[in-house]
Amino acid sequence: MAGLARGSARALLAALLASTLLALLVSPARGRGGRDHGDWDEASLLPPLPPREDAARVARFVTHVSDWGALATISTLEAVRGRPFADVLSLSDGPPGAGSGVPYFYLSPLQLSVNNLQENPYATLTMTLAQTNFCKKHGFDPQSPLCAHIILSGTVTKVNETEMDIAKHSLFIRHPEMKTWPSSHNWFFAKLNITSIWVLDYFGGPKIVTPEEYYNVTVQ
Repeated sequence: MAGLARGSARALLAALLASTLLALLVSPARGRGGRDHGDWDEASLLPPLPPREDAARVARFVTHVSDWGALATISTLEAVRGRPFADVLSLSDGPPGAGSGVPYFYLSPLQLSVNNLQENPYATLTMTLAQTNFCKKHGFDPQSPLCAHIILSGTVTKVNETEMDIAKHSLFIRHPEMKTWPSSHNWFFAKLNITSIWVLDYFGGPKIVTPEEYYNVTVQ
């Protein structure tokens, strides 16, 4: 009987620990990413989507509310040299409500994508509203054009000294965990110099937006 009781107690403890671990895994972290870093999780925080006929404004909107994107580079890894190589990177174009349209990154030479960029700076960045509550709220699949996403192409370069403070403030205010990342990884600030823009926010194929149209948008 004592052995049975001990076995039951162990089973109960295991069940409690499993449920606690699951809650930690699926709940957003506070103060180290998650909802505190400006990812627009709360419906009241996400501004309304601009009119879909205004593709430039939609592009700026998606960039501004995005906390991350998939960056595709040309691989330098021997196994896939010269082939597309994509990775998810955190980003920011500015504090909430004050976006510049410039995607800033916090990068380390230890990242595979950075090795690729050192040999070939050309890259393509994709961002999607699937990372907000917009698409789930309306029942849009992430691949549906109604779940607006954009594709930006250009070159990734380190920011210069005059732009350093802007990049740092833009990233750290929305990704405060970055402040704690180990300095031994030689982090640096970079940006995407946009040369081409495609917007997919409705049926009928992508809309092309020029960088001039994109940057002429006034973000409210």
